[in-house]
Amino acid sequence: MSDNSEQNLLSAEEFVDGIIRLALVGLLLLMCFRIFSPFVGLMTWAMVLAVTLYPLHQSLASRLNQRQGRAATVIVLIGILVIGGPIIVLAESFITFVFDVRNAYQAGTLSLPEPQDSVLGWPVVGEKVHAAWLSASTDLENFVEANRERFEGLAGQVVTAAGSTVTGVLGFLGSLIVAGIMMAYGRSGSAAMHRILVRVAGPVGGTEVHTLATRTTRSIAVGVLGVALIQALLLGGGFLFAGIPAAGLLAAIVMFIGIIQLPALIISLPVIAYMWTVGDGSTVHNVVWTVYLIIAGAADGVLKPMLLGRGVDAPMPVILLGALGGMATGGLVGLFLGGVLLAVGYQIFMKWVESGQNVIDFRAMQQDNSAQGDASNIEATHAGTKTQ
Repeated sequence: MSDNSEQNLLSAEEFVDGIIRLALVGLLLLMCFRIFSPFVGLMTWAMVLAVTLYPLHQSLASRLNQRQGRAATVIVLIGILVIGGPIIVLAESFITFVFDVRNAYQAGTLSLPEPQDSVLGWPVVGEKVHAAWLSASTDLENFVEANRERFEGLAGQVVTAAGSTVTGVLGFLGSLIVAGIMMAYGRSGSAAMHRILVRVAGPVGGTEVHTLATRTTRSIAVGVLGVALIQALLLGGGFLFAGIPAAGLLAAIVMFIGIIQLPALIISLPVIAYMWTVGDGSTVHNVVWTVYLIIAGAADGVLKPMLLGRGVDAPMPVILLGALGGMATGGLVGLFLGGVLLAVGYQIFMKWVESGQNVIDFRAMQQDNSAQGDASNIEATHAGTKTQ
């Protein structure tokens, strides 16, 4: 009895010791997460950019005698020039427009042209827009005074949106720099991530999850963010050269609605209507930019099926639903996490379905073999009977 009680006492001590160790490990993980949490967004974006640009990085490194750091530096500098340059031009256009409107209003020289009769033909809102526009063009000062609260609220929202846009652009450029560092050490980082997934899901499953997560991230980055950025740059440049006010703000709106998977035509079509009804361009000018804005606004319908889901062992609707659901719950970070998780879940589910089908096929094959064996036995019995 004493030996049993001593064994029970030792097992109880080991249980308490295990609980304490788990609590300490959990506390350590919690503290690490709290310390790392301010950088989650930056590091997630950096990882997405690093995974997306890594094939380009390896191709460039092979031409630079496998100098990983130099290749990453070249990509980061080109990214800052290619992405940061147009964004700075559009931002300058927006800021200039805001200051020009404010200075003209303070000087009393701000005026609006009278609306054309074609505005009345706009569906649903034509009459209201025409009445408000006519009131503002007739007596702008009293119109602004009568709607001061609305304008102040709208101005606050515009300033907030502009600040968020600037913060987002700076954060994106910072993520690009961190992504360059990740790409410089990409081989060791990819190997470490592969070892972690193999440890969790096994050699075969870990490798498949690693490959699927990498390809899905690249697919979403190119098919969602890439298409949204391309359309924002195309339409933003079109707005700028066509003389549309606040081209930078409109380009930012185009990129936002592109990310949430709305058609860019909901921005380009009203701009075209503005160009024909208010703009002072010639007919040729309006026709040329109308064609350009329609084509650029509808480009997502061609680019998205070509880029989204390419090279991924999951249907494009699955990745798109995962990206949209993830963005609805977790913002832009959830855009990628949702797409990757749903793609992995889809693959696991289909593996389970295929394994069940294989079992059914194996059992059916066994039944066929058994039936064929019974038939052979029956034939042999009949042959033996006839011989006798």
